Amino acid sequence: MKLFKNYLLMTITLFATEIIFRLVMKMAIIEWSLLRVFVAVSIISLITALLTSKLKKLPTKIIMFIICLIASFYAILQAGFENYIGVFMSLGTSSQAGAVKDYIKDYIESFHWYYWLILTPIFLHLIYITIIEKRIGKKKNTSVIIEDNLITKRYLVRSQLVALTSLIILLGVFYFTLTSSTMQNSIQLQSNTSLFLNPSMPNIAVDQFGVTTYGLLDVKSTLAPAKEEIADFEITQKKEVKKETDYTRKIDDSKWREVSDNETNNNYKTLNSYFLNRDITDKNKHTGELKGKNLIVIMMESANTIAIDEKYFPNLARLYREGWSWSNAYSPRNSCSTGNNEMSGMVSLYTINNTCTANIYKRNVYPESLFNLFNEAGYTTTSYHNYTEHYYRRRIIHTNMGSGHYYGVEELGIPYSTKYEEWPSDVELMEKVLDNIKDQKQFMTWITTVTSHQPYGVDSKMGNLYVDDYLKLGYSKPLARYMSKLKTLDDSIGVLIKGLKEQGKLDDTVIVLYGDHYPYGLKDKTLNEYFDYDVSVNNETDRTPFIIYNSEMEPNESDNYTTFMNIVPTIANLFDLDYDPRLYAGEDLFSENYSNRVYFANGSWQDKKAFYNATTGKIFYTDENDTYTTEEIQSINKEIDLRIKMSNLAIKTNYFKHIYDSIKENEIKETTTKVDKDTKGSS
Repeated sequence: MKLFKNYLLMTITLFATEIIFRLVMKMAIIEWSLLRVFVAVSIISLITALLTSKLKKLPTKIIMFIICLIASFYAILQAGFENYIGVFMSLGTSSQAGAVKDYIKDYIESFHWYYWLILTPIFLHLIYITIIEKRIGKKKNTSVIIEDNLITKRYLVRSQLVALTSLIILLGVFYFTLTSSTMQNSIQLQSNTSLFLNPSMPNIAVDQFGVTTYGLLDVKSTLAPAKEEIADFEITQKKEVKKETDYTRKIDDSKWREVSDNETNNNYKTLNSYFLNRDITDKNKHTGELKGKNLIVIMMESANTIAIDEKYFPNLARLYREGWSWSNAYSPRNSCSTGNNEMSGMVSLYTINNTCTANIYKRNVYPESLFNLFNEAGYTTTSYHNYTEHYYRRRIIHTNMGSGHYYGVEELGIPYSTKYEEWPSDVELMEKVLDNIKDQKQFMTWITTVTSHQPYGVDSKMGNLYVDDYLKLGYSKPLARYMSKLKTLDDSIGVLIKGLKEQGKLDDTVIVLYGDHYPYGLKDKTLNEYFDYDVSVNNETDRTPFIIYNSEMEPNESDNYTTFMNIVPTIANLFDLDYDPRLYAGEDLFSENYSNRVYFANGSWQDKKAFYNATTGKIFYTDENDTYTTEEIQSINKEIDLRIKMSNLAIKTNYFKHIYDSIKENEIKETTTKVDKDTKGSS
């Protein structure tokens, strides 16, 4: 009786935790995945009960309680992390553990009060084993206890056999839930089998397996990663035979194909097949429109669309109004948004969802990066950031991306504090940048700002600088501090524009601006003080500014959907650089075949017709009379899943360096062979 009582108690506790977790996270309850969740926690509970069946009563209680307690707190941490970052956390982001302690206070303060309801089952569990069970035990008479002791050994063997049989049946049922088409959402981004082997999409995995099982799968995939099955992916893309026009982009990929023909590594063979068979997007009427100009890309720390309010932030608003701007631009959050979204802005690849990709793969080389495209065009390339290497190893990352020189806060001589709440001034950063570029004839510069970084819940020099101006407007203190920091960012843009004008470079310089992510640490209800819509709906929290500005361009505001993923191919086309559009997961915003869709880190997507929620596998339409067919949704999901997987595999295998090196190696061999032949011929 003890074994099955323990199994039942643990199953009830874990399953109740899962139910409350789904309720507070606003996830669906009445769906097939809940059966899979129940079966999974039943398996976990039964295995635990079996392993502890020979232990005494007290140790068994303690072990089971600790497991349930860990599961409960893990669920709370995941709820808070998803609310704060936008995706569920993974052990793959452990490289940021040292940095996380800096903003732990903001993280906890961002919790919704009802997240603590997840602890209800574990409290009831504790009450049962410490009070109720004891009272029930006291009612047993001595004769029954003696009788129980006499049959204990015989009963234990029998109960273990029954439990093992039940476990085999449960494992069979769980396997059925993984493979059955009935239990598979037809428009889900990844299959349940694929997610079980590699939970690379944490939000979908949590929805399909439950938070407890996801945690175990995450540990399993971290300690013993599943063999990459991407090499077996069916590449169905076929290049269309197009009629040649004046806009046809011609690329000689014969050397690449020669390398591909001799490739023996399965992953590289798959990547060659994928990239070589992608369509080469044509040139368009904007090709070369900005050719020969300088370029400054600014990734703005925690800048959402509040930053383009003309009343409060005139400089950013002016660039938005007078340049090319996109009203439906988003900066999807992920586990390491600043570093990963900076990386994606430089190479137009999807970072690995459950890792701090920028740091983990900091030694990777990308010949096709934005820096290297401009290097090949003869530009002086530099990059700047006004903080230390504490979070991201930019000195290594930027250099390997192709930046001719990376300037960190120490080299720039900008004063900074090690106190988390204090951040350097972006105004000083722009002054240093201007001083460095004044003698550069043709330059490409990347700037990552920092002033508007969290926290907003405590006093700081930059947070208090203009705070009274915004408190007078009726905003709460956290939002007022955030806007105070944005004001310094806006001032820095004013300094940059003024400096470029004084140097006579404004007309010859293009400025691209985008936000790295929403302002972490501000609750949705705090942001809603400013916005006239609910930012918690359909990933609206992630809406950020995107601007391409030059003083000589005709202003235009587009309602197309975009992200930082599209920066490299768009800029490369506008500057008419020598690039291959097949190498990028993003697209040229001005291409006639632009998909006009934004993809989020968890696999969700949005366009003018609909918002697809990858976590729940459900789609919400702007107009119920204008919808997608199931086949169309599956096609979109297949395309984004392929882009993500191929981007991830390319990063993991340092693919682009491999191709570049292989082509160079072949060229050297050909040159050597030619020289040998010429030498023999002359002799």
